[in-house]
Amino acid sequence: MPSPIKSPSSKPDGKDTPTSASTPSDARQSGEHFEGDYRPTASKSLFHPHASDPKIRVEPLQVDFLRTLADALNATLDLNTLMHRVADLVRAVIDYRIFAILLINERAQDLRMRFQVGHTPEVERMRVKMGRGIVGQAALLRQSILVEDVTEVEHYINANPNVRSELAVPLVVKNKVIGVLDIESETAGYFTLEHQHLIELVASRMAIAIENARLYTRVSRQAQTLAVLNEISREITSILDLDDLLERIGLLLKRVIDFQMFSILLLNERTGELEHRFSSRYGERITLDRIVPLGQGIIGLAAQQREPLVSSDTRKDPRYIAANPETRSELAAPLLYKGKVIGVLDLEHTRVNYYNEDHQRTLSTLAAQIAISIANARLYQRISDEEQRMESDLEMARKVQLRLMPTRSPKLANAEIAAKFLAARSIGGDLYDFLDYGQGRIALAIGDVSGKAAPAALYAALVSGILRSLAPQHLSPAAMLTALNDQLQERKLDAQYVTMLFAVWDDNNRTLQIANAGSVQPLFVPGTISVANGPRVRTINAEGFPLGLFPQAVYEEFTFSTQPGDQIVFFSDGIVDAENANHDMFGNDRLEKTLASLPNPTASSTVKSVLDAVEAFQAGMDHFDDETLVVLHVN
Repeated sequence: MPSPIKSPSSKPDGKDTPTSASTPSDARQSGEHFEGDYRPTASKSLFHPHASDPKIRVEPLQVDFLRTLADALNATLDLNTLMHRVADLVRAVIDYRIFAILLINERAQDLRMRFQVGHTPEVERMRVKMGRGIVGQAALLRQSILVEDVTEVEHYINANPNVRSELAVPLVVKNKVIGVLDIESETAGYFTLEHQHLIELVASRMAIAIENARLYTRVSRQAQTLAVLNEISREITSILDLDDLLERIGLLLKRVIDFQMFSILLLNERTGELEHRFSSRYGERITLDRIVPLGQGIIGLAAQQREPLVSSDTRKDPRYIAANPETRSELAAPLLYKGKVIGVLDLEHTRVNYYNEDHQRTLSTLAAQIAISIANARLYQRISDEEQRMESDLEMARKVQLRLMPTRSPKLANAEIAAKFLAARSIGGDLYDFLDYGQGRIALAIGDVSGKAAPAALYAALVSGILRSLAPQHLSPAAMLTALNDQLQERKLDAQYVTMLFAVWDDNNRTLQIANAGSVQPLFVPGTISVANGPRVRTINAEGFPLGLFPQAVYEEFTFSTQPGDQIVFFSDGIVDAENANHDMFGNDRLEKTLASLPNPTASSTVKSVLDAVEAFQAGMDHFDDETLVVLHVN
């Protein structure tokens, strides 16, 4: 747009010949229209008659200045750098001493200096309301204002008594005023219409550049905030202790939103009130016992309305409950989990109008993740408490279960009996018992209930109770198993059964009667030792149906005699099914080899040797099943 700017040597009478080959009259004659052509017409003086020196420092065409301006504005998206470059560029064409760029604060709807040259710190901190002063009038009227003598203007703000003339140009983008570009001089009538046109040209381009810089800053800040929020979310989801979680939230939240006072209140579902769970003041944790009912104060209203609330000035907000006299701004966000309010996150600041929509949006986003983390921590705490209670109950059940088993083995003249029970968990489903049949006879019962832990232990207690109730009848092994099966049929539980081996030892004639209800077949270790092969371990082939599965089951029994040194080994499947790290089972072969390798065994030494062998085989692996071992050694 070939509109020339006069050189400093030009006379301010408007009669100089333009340096460009084309003139405004040429453009008018050709019918062409030049947007932004601010060259004066022949009938209007270029400079104000009072301006002996217009202080224009460049001679190139306006298109050259526009190109320089565009380069300066397009070279950066940083707002501070942008304003410095504009100030330098304007100084190159207008020799100013006082310059300012003011931007509108959307929330307060006032003008605040974003960049200035020549103003005092007090003036820089001023807040100019729309319509107040020359700057406020330019913003309100959305048009440039050139004042030759400010002393003659009624609404002039006398911030600097030496100022005589002023030029204020609004920054407009997308039909919206975002600020004002203001230049002041200590000389009356210093600014001309050409100055005004030039600053209007700068302002029109600068407004767009400011919006772009603001948008870039906003997007960059949002991206940074989202990255921080993601980092915070990852960290808080890994904390399962509620106290540690709440304290960590207070530390992490300050990375995205500043505050002086911070509180997390959790809803007591029984009372329906919000209770302070964590609070800090100026970085120090404090204890607050204050209860906040729903609907009272900004905190209670945020919970009741299920949406974040902002108070820009608590002194003028009737919703605010004066708990902290120094508070001026407050932001409260409800913590929602599965559609239910579980608490409120509350931030307070000592500055008025501190929290804005960005803070509100950020806190709402983070509040959703905080609510999930708090719910998880509470659930973990509840599970932990339940586990501790269950562990206590199981420990008591274990003690009860052990009381159901014999505390010592019976003393016999012609035999020794030793037994050991190891539960796979705190309590198990194996059981064994010794029953006195009188006249030198002892009954041995070894059972294994289906399942594990508490259900198996309870069923084992039921079986043990029935067994004890039938003991006074001195039933034979087969008759005892039949009676037990009938009793369990009357108390039948789906998919619940017990395998049992029942034997009666006659200590007078060293004979053993045996009947089996699905239990592991016992092993017989003869006392006579072959010099070449050692004892030959044999399986006692006794079989039958488990108890509690089939009605009217019939069981077989048989009797065999023993010799001094013989051993009968009764064991549950937890012994042979024990696994090592390679998932190999201990098995019958290893058990038989262990029994055959024992020199001069006793009942007690045999029990210890077998369990030691199983433990060494497992090499620290957890016990998969209960392990029960009973050894009868014939003297």
